[in-house]
Amino acid sequence: MIQSLRSALCLCFQLKGSVRRKTYFSLGIGLGLLKYAVEATVIQLCTGKQYSPRDFLSPLLSNRASYLDGAPTWLGMSLVLWTLPFIWIAVAMSIRRCRDAGYSPWCGMIMLIPLANYLSMFVLSIVPPQKSESEDEAELERELLEVWQAPAVDHEPVPLPVGQSSGVIPAIAGAAAGVGYAIASTVLTVYVLGSYGAALFFGTPLVAGAVSAFLFNRPVARSVGSTLIQATLMIGCCCFGFLLVGLEGAICILMALPILLPISLMGAVFGRVMAVETLQPKRESRGMMWCLVSLPLLATAEVSMVSSPTFAVRTTVDIQASPDVVWQQVIAFPEITERPAWFFRMGIAAPLRAHIDGSGVGAMRYCHFTTGTFVEPITIWEENRRLAFNVTEQPDPMFELTPYQHIHPPHLDGAFRSTRGEFQLDPLPDGRTRLTGTTWYVLDMHPQAYWTLWSDELVHRIHLRVLNHIRRNAESE
Repeated sequence: MIQSLRSALCLCFQLKGSVRRKTYFSLGIGLGLLKYAVEATVIQLCTGKQYSPRDFLSPLLSNRASYLDGAPTWLGMSLVLWTLPFIWIAVAMSIRRCRDAGYSPWCGMIMLIPLANYLSMFVLSIVPPQKSESEDEAELERELLEVWQAPAVDHEPVPLPVGQSSGVIPAIAGAAAGVGYAIASTVLTVYVLGSYGAALFFGTPLVAGAVSAFLFNRPVARSVGSTLIQATLMIGCCCFGFLLVGLEGAICILMALPILLPISLMGAVFGRVMAVETLQPKRESRGMMWCLVSLPLLATAEVSMVSSPTFAVRTTVDIQASPDVVWQQVIAFPEITERPAWFFRMGIAAPLRAHIDGSGVGAMRYCHFTTGTFVEPITIWEENRRLAFNVTEQPDPMFELTPYQHIHPPHLDGAFRSTRGEFQLDPLPDGRTRLTGTTWYVLDMHPQAYWTLWSDELVHRIHLRVLNHIRRNAESE
C-alpha cells in the first residue's frame, strides 16, 4: 500500500524521465475530476452555491471568484493553496510528456496560458512518442551493458573555469535575467495592457524563476538548495528594483510577496531540471526564448476575457442607544479622534469624518478619508432603519511607501473600486441598536481569491473604525 502510494506520488510530482501519452491523458482526466469534485463540494457546503463544470473549466479566474461572495474568509486562500499542487502536476507531467514526444521541455510551460493549456493537453495526449517502448528498453539495456563492461579508470578532476566553481557568475547572470524579465513583464502587463491578472502574479514569477535557475545551472549542475537560494535572492532583487525604478510601493510589494516567492521557487525547480536533464542545450535555449515570448500572449488574452465580480463586506456592532440616536450619527459624524491603527499610519486610507447635504433620497453624503473624499448620493432613506448610497467618486485607497516623493501606480486608479454602501439599523431589546455596515466593491487584481483576503480585512477595519466611533458618540448622548 505504502509502496503504491509512493509510486503514484512519484508519477505525479517527479520531473525526471518521461511519461507516455496514455498515462498522461488518464491521469489528467482523473485529477481534473478529483479537483472539481472537491471544490464543488466545499463551495456547496460553505456557500450553498452550485459550482458548475463550465465555471471550473473557464480560463477566467474571476468566474471562480464570484463563488466566494458570502463565503468564509479562509475559503479563498484554501482554494489557492489547493490549486498549487495541481499546477505543479500539470506542468511536471507536460514537461515529461514533451520529453517523451521529442519536444523541448519548455513547451510544457504552455500549461500556464489560458485556453492554450487545453490545446496543449489535447496535442500531448495524442502525439506519438519519439521512441517506442521496445526501443526505450533496448537503449536502457545497452546503457547498462556499457556501464557493466567499462573498465575502471581513475579520472583526474577537470578544473572548472573561474566563476563556475563557485557559481558566482552564473548566479549573477541568472538573477539579472530574472530581474530584467520580471521588470519588463510588469511594465508590459501593468503600464501597457493595464492588467493585474494571472500573467503578472502567476506567469511572471514562474517564468522569471525558471529562466534564472536555467542560466544558473546551465554551465554546471547545482544543488536544489543552491538553486532555491539563488531564486529567492532574485525575487528580493526584483522587489528592490520595483522600488528603485518607482514601479510599486513597499506596501503592495509586501502584500504580493507571499504569492510571488513560492511561485518563483516552483519555477526555479522547473528551470533547474530543464538545464540539468537536457542533452540538447541549443534546443532548450530556443525553448526558453519561446517561453519568454509566450507570456505576453497570456496577458493580452486576459485583457480581452477578464470580468470583474462584485464583493461585499459586512461588519456589525451593538450600541447601547436607540435607533433614532444612532441614525443621527450614521448620516453624519464628527472628526474621529482615535489614534489610527498601524496599517492606517503606513499609508492605507483611513476614515476621518462625514457630513451630508440635504435629506432623503438624492441627498449627498461626503465621507472624508486621509487620501481624499468619497462622494455618496443617497439612494435609500428609511429614517432610523436603513441608509444606502452609491459611490460616484472615491480617492486613492492608499499612499504608497516609496523612496521618492510620490508615485502613482495604475492600480490606484481603479483596481479597487467601491461601488455602493449601506447602514442597517435593527432595534434590540432594552433600547439597544444593532448597526450593520456593508460595502460593495470591485477588485481587478488576480487571483482574486488571494487579494480579497487583504481587501476584505482592510474594508472590515475601516468599518470598525467608523462603527466604533458612531457607537461612542451615540452612547455618550
